[in-house]
Amino acid sequence: MQIDGKKVLITGAARRIGALVARRLAEKGAVICLHCHRSVIEGETLVEELPGRGHRLLAADLAVPGKAARLWGECGGADILINNASVYARTPADLPEEEARRYFEVNFWSPLALMRCFASPERTSPGVAVNILDAEVLRPAAQNGIYALSRKALADATAAFALEQAPRNLRFAAVAPGPMLPPAGMENSAMSKVLKSVPSGRRTEPEDLVSAILFIIGCDSLTGAVIPVDGGQHLKNHADL
Repeated sequence: MQIDGKKVLITGAARRIGALVARRLAEKGAVICLHCHRSVIEGETLVEELPGRGHRLLAADLAVPGKAARLWGECGGADILINNASVYARTPADLPEEEARRYFEVNFWSPLALMRCFASPERTSPGVAVNILDAEVLRPAAQNGIYALSRKALADATAAFALEQAPRNLRFAAVAPGPMLPPAGMENSAMSKVLKSVPSGRRTEPEDLVSAILFIIGCDSLTGAVIPVDGGQHLKNHADL
């Protein structure tokens, strides 16, 4: 798919990786709908800085059921969907139900709702949806419990939608990055210990992740894949660490 002139919805796009994806797609001529939760000021600044015209900022709390479908309606649909928003922490599998539901709402149910809207029966044009996951989806969910399970569920949904929607020229794929940026709220955490689990010994560069996303968008034969962008981290089980 050519990016120039296409409309893109990116969740969690006001800062960090989402903002970088928005910049690169806007540079290639896309019209961006940026979603944010609380980072409204940063989002407004980004909209003003993006090249081109027609970019918009939409705020929504994706932890609230029904907000994702409303977000899609406010955006007015899109040719390209980038599900980037997520919540992360090391979470045991027996996390209290209320908190576990929050993780699944943001990391699985809301992206799933947007994928459903993206692939609505009324749609007649081709499109591509890219889910930004985590290298955790390619390994046993031993250390990150509920978080990892919520991302694995979205990985499975990616494959299911890809198979079902392929005859309609709608593509679904995902990228699974390794250690890249410390999670929000953990900016001062050291990555040296985490990088011991990466065969290459290096972190995932944000630009590498963006390159993988651009490849998915531009390769019309690619659907259903989860592409690891993790320096080989997915090749090692938690038991090896």
